[in-house]
Amino acid sequence: MADHIDAYLAWQEAAGRTPATVDESSPFEGAGDADRAAVGAAVDDLRPELEALAVALHDDPETGFDEHRSVRRIADLLAAHGVEAEVGAFGLDTALRATVGEGDGPHFAVIAEYDALPGIGQACGHNIIAGIGVGAFLAAAPLVARRGGRLSLIGTPAEENGGGKEHIIRAGGFDDVDAAGMVHPAGGDEVSSIVGQRTTGVRRVAVTYRGRAAHAAGAPWLGLNALDAVVTAYQGVAQLRQHILPIDRVHGIITDGGAAPNIVPERASALFYVRSGEVDTLRALTDRVVAVLEGAAVSTGATAEIEVDPVPPYLPLEANVALTKRWAATIRSRGRAVPAPPLVPAQGGPSTDMGNVSRYVPSIHPSIGLGAPAGVQPHNAAFADATVRPAAFAAMADAAAALGAAAIDYLADARLRDAVSEEFAALGGRFRWEG
Repeated sequence: MADHIDAYLAWQEAAGRTPATVDESSPFEGAGDADRAAVGAAVDDLRPELEALAVALHDDPETGFDEHRSVRRIADLLAAHGVEAEVGAFGLDTALRATVGEGDGPHFAVIAEYDALPGIGQACGHNIIAGIGVGAFLAAAPLVARRGGRLSLIGTPAEENGGGKEHIIRAGGFDDVDAAGMVHPAGGDEVSSIVGQRTTGVRRVAVTYRGRAAHAAGAPWLGLNALDAVVTAYQGVAQLRQHILPIDRVHGIITDGGAAPNIVPERASALFYVRSGEVDTLRALTDRVVAVLEGAAVSTGATAEIEVDPVPPYLPLEANVALTKRWAATIRSRGRAVPAPPLVPAQGGPSTDMGNVSRYVPSIHPSIGLGAPAGVQPHNAAFADATVRPAAFAAMADAAAALGAAAIDYLADARLRDAVSEEFAALGGRFRWEG
């Protein structure tokens, strides 16, 4: 427990490292207005194809690591514009990589996601993320030869369920990347660049309890109830929630509760998500949850098989301020207001494996509202419907133009690159999860 409190005190100290509010204007020239306008015009020309891609991904959703048709649609669109893509990159069947430019200059990676949620399809808007990424890449690509450097589109599978970006990091896919960016859809109409944006990190903890089967009516004394262990564990986690940090969340489900009511369950399982706003507090909270699961085994006499990180952990995201401001400058030029919210680390909330990328290379992860009806947010079936409406397509085009411009700004402006690198180094530099 002391380690948990120490980690929280460190988080509180970090919360004060930046003013409560910040000016989101950018002091860097970037590539210049003419090049940014060229990117925006190219996105507008591409818009019918990007909309068709978003609709196709919506109508034919595929879940993580099974996005074979989805990634092929992206590769085919790139090929139609003369860009060859590698499908099956980084040892992942449904990952993609395409690169334009050459030499040893700066390298910016545009990130695309395209996996869907089980049962509710593109309810996190990854079809829009794909359209934004492809549009930004294709629109900026013609300027790279003139400006120098390299620009890549990296298609990352299984954001929802498998940590595709971490797998790509482990395969060396970001080793030669200097900065990266993507844009995520949100509900409503608001743009959120959130300089210094944070998300929570998440780890999965799976547990299987094993007991002994018996006739639940005829001889229950011969049994050892594994479901009792799961229920005890679930209740223990619920009690733990009273005493976790404001930046923590824990939630779980029972994945196996036994075979039949008249059989004492000899096997039962649960899966928990452990979230926190800092790497150290994420480790500490995971240890506390594991202790609860072990205690449930002791109290019920069952044995516990605990698996921590069956999926790679998603790290808390740390968005680069200098680079985010360049994105915000262009999205404003497309007529969208960008509020300047208070800058505070995440206190609960969702997670993304883009957090892992942000700890490995300087990254941005702004969001843009799709004009969804009031109360409709990601991970709701109605949000999937919102991704194929005119307001969503307009947001997709604006976000793609801003992301492509941010990439060109980065490649063209050495002062901006220096500021991005210095900020990244001041926050600890390249970090990779080692368990």
